[in-house]
Amino acid sequence: MSGTDLIRLGVPLGESQRRAVDFISRFILKGGDKARLEDEVKAVVANPGAFVKDALRGELAKAILKAPPPPRAQPVPYRQWGTGLEHEPVMQMERACLLPVAVAGALMPDAHVGYGLPIGGVLATDNAVIPYAVGVDIACRMKLIVLDFPVRDLDRKRERLVKAIEQETRFGVGARFQEPRDHEVMDADWSVSPITKQYRDKARSQLGTSGSGNHFVEFGVFTNEHEINGLRAGEYVALLSHSGSRGTGAAVCDHYSKLAIERHADLVGELKRLAWLPLDSAEGQEYWAAMELMGRYAAANHAVIHRHIAEHLGAEVRLDVENHHNFAWKEKHVIDGREREVVVHRKGATPAGDGVLGIIPGSMATPGFLVRGRGNAASLNSASHGAGRVMSRKAANESLKWEKAKRVLDEAHVHLISAGLDEVPMVYKDIHAVMAAQADLVETLGRFDPRLVKMAPPGERAED
Repeated sequence: MSGTDLIRLGVPLGESQRRAVDFISRFILKGGDKARLEDEVKAVVANPGAFVKDALRGELAKAILKAPPPPRAQPVPYRQWGTGLEHEPVMQMERACLLPVAVAGALMPDAHVGYGLPIGGVLATDNAVIPYAVGVDIACRMKLIVLDFPVRDLDRKRERLVKAIEQETRFGVGARFQEPRDHEVMDADWSVSPITKQYRDKARSQLGTSGSGNHFVEFGVFTNEHEINGLRAGEYVALLSHSGSRGTGAAVCDHYSKLAIERHADLVGELKRLAWLPLDSAEGQEYWAAMELMGRYAAANHAVIHRHIAEHLGAEVRLDVENHHNFAWKEKHVIDGREREVVVHRKGATPAGDGVLGIIPGSMATPGFLVRGRGNAASLNSASHGAGRVMSRKAANESLKWEKAKRVLDEAHVHLISAGLDEVPMVYKDIHAVMAAQADLVETLGRFDPRLVKMAPPGERAED
């Protein structure tokens, strides 16, 4: 019996769930009939006071009696893509769907544990925005450009390409340019929030940088079998990047998530991380304006990186596609049989409305894909934002070896400029399985195979 089953049976979150799992284990060990488990749990939930002194059921009964009531009796419906997802991200999705402002949800096949909402979680709410359901790295995004650079020169002129990346962006915590780069986003109104106003100068210095964690800039081979926006079928050199709103976005998340938690002191345990701000409140409007600005700023980061690298190489851009995740959108969806405007949070999930182009990367040694959304209403027009992790950063650093990672990279013909051991291919799910699980969400138009990869050097902590 899973945690999801326990929630559906009315077992409260937190300690009650743990006691329920313990009860189930001991019930089975004592020879209890597995077919009666659901009825056994239901009986304790229905009348916990009657079982307080029961040797087998007493601890579960006590935990239920002490547990605060959930925000709603049953989670709102959501659909899950993919199989074999880990227990905790599913439970995070269940908890999010218990919020009184939740109206619908979806869980993508790359799902793994996040902070608040799981990575790969999609949640629609009524007139509310949840800072941690947007994420720390607000408006993190992917950008791919196809260049008129000969494919054969990926190997023949490798040093030139390495130099272009290393000169035209910066990696690592606090990374910045001594001489800030230019973009019109810095002429926007940064006084929409006291946080964006305070961090404006830092944001300017970090414009065009890539940060740490799973952020990257890489060259590779892009292959398309059919014409895409005027680009004929063929093989091309492409530049792919992944990064977001840097330190300023993290500061915005930190500030407004604290305000949301203060506003909802009644939320307990893990639900605190899902505290929300009403959109018609001053704080909600301020956060929304700051989030929108961070979206423009994250897009500017990528624009600056790609423009400078293309100019460095003297190359022209033949195709330009980008999309972002870790964001909230006001959209119209059919909920309970009627169309209504809701706020759709996509935490590590890609917009996949009908005809919408996006990029879904794999790992540094596996392909990424240029896709076109199918507009699947059940997913709230969403898809995965990548392969998804199967191993935490701590576990990767403790259990993996560079020797094996280098063999995997050599087999994939990938030259690694820098990265941490916690980002090697083995920490990610099989991107082909993830794509197969969401064939009803997106159509694949092209494939990107990494050849030259730059990430933050080892030892840099993650920002997202």
